Amino acid sequence: MRVVFMGTPDFAVGTLEAIIEAGHEVVGVVTQPDKPKGRGKTMQYTPVKEVALAHEIPVFQPVKVKEESAVEKIRAWKPDVMVVVAFGQILSKELLDLPKYGCINVHASLLPKYRGSAPIQWAIIDGEPESGVTTMQMDEGVDTGDMLEQVVVPLSADETGGSLFGKLAQEGAKLLVHTLEQVEAGSLQPVKQEHTKATHAKMLDKQLGNIDFSKPAVEIERLIRGLNPWPSAYTKLQGKTLKIWKAAVVESESKGACGTIVSVTKHDLFVQTGEGLLQLQEVQLEGKKRMDIDAFLRGITVEKGTVLG
Repeated sequence: MRVVFMGTPDFAVGTLEAIIEAGHEVVGVVTQPDKPKGRGKTMQYTPVKEVALAHEIPVFQPVKVKEESAVEKIRAWKPDVMVVVAFGQILSKELLDLPKYGCINVHASLLPKYRGSAPIQWAIIDGEPESGVTTMQMDEGVDTGDMLEQVVVPLSADETGGSLFGKLAQEGAKLLVHTLEQVEAGSLQPVKQEHTKATHAKMLDKQLGNIDFSKPAVEIERLIRGLNPWPSAYTKLQGKTLKIWKAAVVESESKGACGTIVSVTKHDLFVQTGEGLLQLQEVQLEGKKRMDIDAFLRGITVEKGTVLG
């Protein structure tokens, strides 16, 4: 099929590569405009653009893809289908209706659960036992279109936002290629979403990572994993930001002030929470490298009774 691919971040790269490998003709790639990065403000290509250029595929980077000039540019490519993966802009009805087979989206959740921009992280934060990927026939709503196919991915006990990102990107690429095969064969049976069961995965921001130690240790530990590697969970120690990359839950009947370090040895550090203790295992103090807790404790004096936050 003639495919126009629309995507921007790392998550979309695997799907683009899988489409190319499957033998489809990717006639054009639409991605977000380049952005300046770093101290030198050097313009950086999006991950999807880098892959497109490596395969000598035409790249289009409209500021607003809904504008008529952008629509006409895409129309000129005469796509049979448009594949959309974390593109970052809302498509107009004109674009949605343009290809013969419409626009197919790869979404990193088991729709209708976790519509929105951060389904991967919220599945972990909320303690879901599984996540997955859905291919969807796009409509004018946000993640509201008919479901085409799904694949379920169980979450491991130590799952992080980063590890689940990788798993779902890989599964999404394979699923999309299979979905395109079924589209061509005319064998798909789209399923309407049960909108009453929909949940929204709100956008992440750095403030979300500010740990509230009055919450149960189980919830804090999930937050730490869900926000690893970005935006990361953190607190304050001795006036400096302390990022917590890994922790464990310890059941305890103790009822001290939340955020208080209740035990510290050469190798361990335990913090009181609203329910149970949090054993810090991997941390990073502001201006320092990320390190295991025993290495951290060799380089700094932390006293029992210190309150974090």
